[in-house]
Formats: sequence, C-alpha cells, structure tokens
Amino acid sequence: MIFNLSQIDKTWTLFLDRDGVINYENPGTYVRNWDEFIFYPNARENIAYFNKRFQHIVLATNQRGITKGIMTIADLENIHARMMKGIEEKGGKIDRIYYCLDLEASSTCRKPNPGMAFQAAADFQDIDLKKSLMVGNNISDMLFGKNAGMKTVFLQTTKPDLELPHTDIDLHFNNLDGFAAALMKS
Repeated sequence: MIFNLSQIDKTWTLFLDRDGVINYENPGTYVRNWDEFIFYPNARENIAYFNKRFQHIVLATNQRGITKGIMTIADLENIHARMMKGIEEKGGKIDRIYYCLDLEASSTCRKPNPGMAFQAAADFQDIDLKKSLMVGNNISDMLFGKNAGMKTVFLQTTKPDLELPHTDIDLHFNNLDGFAAALMKS
C-alpha cells in the first residue's frame, strides 16, 4: 500500500531527527554548542504547525560527539534547552528528546536500531509506532523508522543527490518546509 499524508490524523506521532532537519549540520564535525546551532528557516514555525497535526512530536538523535570527547553532556543539554525555548517562542513543542551517546553500531539505541523509538512508545502509552512518521536526512534515520514499524520521510537537505526512489523511503521532500507544505495540502 502506498503511503499518503492524508492518512495522518491527530492519533499519529511525529519523530524528527535534529541536525539536517531542524537545524543546519556542521559539515565534517558536530554541532558542539549553542553558537554552532542554527535553525533552518521556518523550522520553529513548522514544528508549531506539526503540533496541530500530530499527538506527539519526539526528537531522536545520535550524539556520539559526547562519547568521542568533542563536546560535553552539558553542551548537549544547553543546546536542547535553548532549541526547545526557541521552538516554544513560535508556539511549538517537542514532547521529549531522546539521544544516544553510543559509538557502537550494534547499540540498541543508536540509529538505525529502533531503541529510541521503543523507549518513546514505552514512555508514552498512546504512541502507536505503526501510526508514526520518522523525518530525517540520512538513510540511518529511514532504517530507524522502518525498524520500528514507522513510515518514513526523507529530507534532501544534506544529501540532494541520493538516488530516488529508495526502498527505505516512503516520501521525500527538499526540506522541512516542503514536508510541512505537503502536509497542509493533505
């Protein structure tokens, strides 16, 4: 069955990756502190709109830069606190942020493994992963979604040349604005 955005109602949950989705990536390294965190244009407003369409918005992000010693947990918590404040200033809300610090690909919490999705479903009893959507800019995000039973949306923000169609991608858009515009039309 082909997935269509018109299937989404207020019982669905939206999972978002962070870097390359909400904010610009820091090429060749990590977003290490608030000074390096730059929202994409309209990202905060888009999240406010998503709050009207989804029952929950969850952020799921790999953050191995901490384990590598490139940044600290305090840096990450500061970035997330200020990001949340910026989103709230535009009327939006992210219900919970899940992050994985592990380096090993075999870690159950590290995307593409679905541990963060399973944790969210345990924390929010009304999350149905089959009625959830993962939005990301990497194939590991798409695999995370598929491994958890979700539908997937690929944003071409950092990989505009990825060959499409792709078996792990249900829908694709240039960026979060494109996804929001399509959702508004559905």
